Amino acid sequence: MSAPPRPARRRAITATRLPLSYVLPLRWTDDTGLDELTGYLRRLAARVEVTVVDGSPPGAFARHATLWRGLVRHVPPDPALRGANGKVLGVLTGVRLAGHEHVVIADDDVRYDDAGLRAVHRLLDRVDLVRPQNYFDPMPWHAYWDTGRILLNRAFGADYPGTLAVRRSTFLAMGGYDPDVLFENLELIRTVRTYGGTEAAPAGLYVRRLPPAARHFLGQRVRQAYDDLAQPVRLAVFLAVLPAVGAAVVARRPGPVLGALATTVALAEAGRRRAGGTRVFPPATALAAPLWVLERAACSWLALGQRVLFGGVRYAGTRLRLAANPPRVLRARPGPLPSSRPT
Repeated sequence: MSAPPRPARRRAITATRLPLSYVLPLRWTDDTGLDELTGYLRRLAARVEVTVVDGSPPGAFARHATLWRGLVRHVPPDPALRGANGKVLGVLTGVRLAGHEHVVIADDDVRYDDAGLRAVHRLLDRVDLVRPQNYFDPMPWHAYWDTGRILLNRAFGADYPGTLAVRRSTFLAMGGYDPDVLFENLELIRTVRTYGGTEAAPAGLYVRRLPPAARHFLGQRVRQAYDDLAQPVRLAVFLAVLPAVGAAVVARRPGPVLGALATTVALAEAGRRRAGGTRVFPPATALAAPLWVLERAACSWLALGQRVLFGGVRYAGTRLRLAANPPRVLRARPGPLPSSRPT
């Protein structure tokens, strides 16, 4: 007699689970999109161990706990941890609780498929940190705009996505990473490198990301430009853009400006074509790159003004001064960070 259908399905699901932990740091004051996120968590939980570290206000936390009971591990950030960046506190909490060596860390708008999870899992067999490549789907106007940034980053190296993956043993041995910085992904990458860890940034490992609401996107422009304070050469390039354009306009010399625009589009197109990127990046996104450069140039001056005039940029009700620690500062530290040392 054949086995009943339901137990057979259960055995099939169990057999295909990956020895992989997934950590999602969350802080929501508005539950718009909660049903979609719950559906994603349900699909994810059938494949990997999932921990949601929820720093939402009490009412929202209670709603999430009711909805996700029995589906994922749902916990608040560890109250013993201290730091201004709530996302980092969520990551520190979640990685400690992870039951597997291979751990994916992802923002709430990241949507892995099975192929992406498997690829990350394989790469973590040989490196300490994996940096996938995000792409937006769907593509409202501001996703086209922001994809210009992604393509230029790809042309010069690798993008900074909303997800990273790490070996848990490496993460704990190095003491996590600084919870008082704004650009937390760069901080984690630099900390792993400084610790002597290895990194893979495969340009063809594509992981879908949902675009933010247009209002949220517009509200993040200066804050994201502030990240460049952690990369002085990059910041200097953007600070030079508007004076250069202004000088060309005053001198009535459109040639250099047109040449710069054409070069920017060409670089973005090179990033779009890299590693089969034409499959996920529409052709018109390369044309958005010059617009993004002009926006980042203006916002870089505003971000610098925030640093000089107010001591930092606003983030989650406070001000953060430090975008990320320079590598020389990380190298000078005698051991694991005291604020995130594993217990």
